[in-house]
Amino acid sequence: MKHTKRIATLGVVLVLGLTACSSGGTTDKGEQRSREKLAAAAPQYNAQPRENLKDGGTFTTAATVPDQFNAFHSDSTAGGWEISEWYNPALFLQAANGEWSPNPDYLTDVKNELVDGNRRVTYTINPKAKFNDGTPIDWRAFEARWKTANGKNKEFSVGGTDGYDLIESVKPGKDDRQAVVTYKGPWVWWQDQFVMPLHPAAADPETFNTGFVENPHNEWGAGPYHIKSVDHNAGTVVLERNPKWWGEPGKLDQRVFRTLEPTAELNAFRNGELDAIKAPSKEFYTQVKGMKDVEIRQSAILSTNFLTLNPDSKVLQDERVREAVLRGFDRETLLKVKFDGLNYTEKLPGSMSRYPFQDGYRDNLAKVGITYDEAKANELLDAAGWKKGPDGFRAKDGQKLKLVWPVTGDDTGKKNMATAAQAMMKKIGIQLSIDQRAGTELSKTLSEKTYDAFNLSWNSGRPDYGFAEFCGLFCTDPWMDSATQKKMIEKAREINLIADKAQQVERWNDLEVEAFRTKLMLPMHNGPAIWAVKKGLANFGASQFLIGPKQDIGWQK
Repeated sequence: MKHTKRIATLGVVLVLGLTACSSGGTTDKGEQRSREKLAAAAPQYNAQPRENLKDGGTFTTAATVPDQFNAFHSDSTAGGWEISEWYNPALFLQAANGEWSPNPDYLTDVKNELVDGNRRVTYTINPKAKFNDGTPIDWRAFEARWKTANGKNKEFSVGGTDGYDLIESVKPGKDDRQAVVTYKGPWVWWQDQFVMPLHPAAADPETFNTGFVENPHNEWGAGPYHIKSVDHNAGTVVLERNPKWWGEPGKLDQRVFRTLEPTAELNAFRNGELDAIKAPSKEFYTQVKGMKDVEIRQSAILSTNFLTLNPDSKVLQDERVREAVLRGFDRETLLKVKFDGLNYTEKLPGSMSRYPFQDGYRDNLAKVGITYDEAKANELLDAAGWKKGPDGFRAKDGQKLKLVWPVTGDDTGKKNMATAAQAMMKKIGIQLSIDQRAGTELSKTLSEKTYDAFNLSWNSGRPDYGFAEFCGLFCTDPWMDSATQKKMIEKAREINLIADKAQQVERWNDLEVEAFRTKLMLPMHNGPAIWAVKKGLANFGASQFLIGPKQDIGWQK
């Protein structure tokens, strides 16, 4: 499964090359935002070269401190991945427009070629690169990542096999500092692999699965920062400059993450305790946009909000019931509820694998014909034997048609969405029970499948690799039933053998149509990425596809 590290209720050319992008923030002037305008505009993250930054300072944001610090584990979360990026090796950089490049702190060369129809990528590793315990970062770190992620050993609870399951071998090249990765077939999305290598000591199932629980294994990290302390009771992680780092030193004295529920997060920002905060709702936006010495930075968001139905739910085994649920949601109205007060509009998304501003995007939901249709929803439920009672709710064989919708965290926007959805379900006779849970229960809710319907966001910060991650969403638990998973995996393997990207994209779009025909998912909206950031914070904010060097985030002189 790749879902957990990218799910949120859910970020690398060098900084010197970023100055062509927007170098500052903006304040809201009342103009209407749209997804198209934001996608066409330069992302806003105050791009600055290192010489414009101060040496020192602390940068603090909110992120849920994970129990599982292994970013590659199936229980990893978006917050856990964000923290991991700050103390683990990052082999690649990405400009805000999505242009990919090797990170020279770790790689001196990357050679990509087709040999007899098979992709072969040769990574030449910086001879200075080493893990904090002194172990060289060499071909063995690539091998460790591959062997834990290729799906052959089912004992590894890995967060994604996409692409790794197509690798034939990982071997040393001219020496141990060169890793030669050979795929079975042309695998066109190879740039999505080996974002972080894995310390070889973590490559046994027991260590991989349980060794990182409440233990970040700082000694197996490598980067400009390392972890100074983790306090699970207080919910904080503090990072500081890594004395064993061989590259340009981090500009910050400390990078701090704090676990906060949304309301507490907003209050902490207003009190000056946090330096940046997302403003995804009217509640947040109206309170931060006029703050002194605060900039609003925005771009097109890199996530798709969606509704997922539990494929194991007894009451949802009948496809007619699932279709009725999906048809009962008025997405246009929910869109207005979500973006109320943000002066933002967008067309409803029809894909979860491509963003509407990307080449290759297609409205695949439209091809399935799922639209808001209250009358059709009632008709389907009648045909399935669920009859309305005097109270307006449906029942069958003495059982109420009731669905559990969890809301994790105390964000008002999510609660408003759930309340609106509850009213829509009532119109077609379904009792939607809203179950309030702590924000930290997201992973548990998914892994234990304690829901019938769940509103989530799928995050993908890769510019061209949405289909490379297709199976992380459509071929695994908890999103699809086992029969569908098997079917999707088989077809995905066929598509991955196509050497032409354009042909692959067309086939992936067709396969997404098949996924939507299961009536288990419904893309709801994309939206804007809006950050409220203290003035002077550089190389951070609404940065779209940017993955930049962590040592170049800091405070402007």
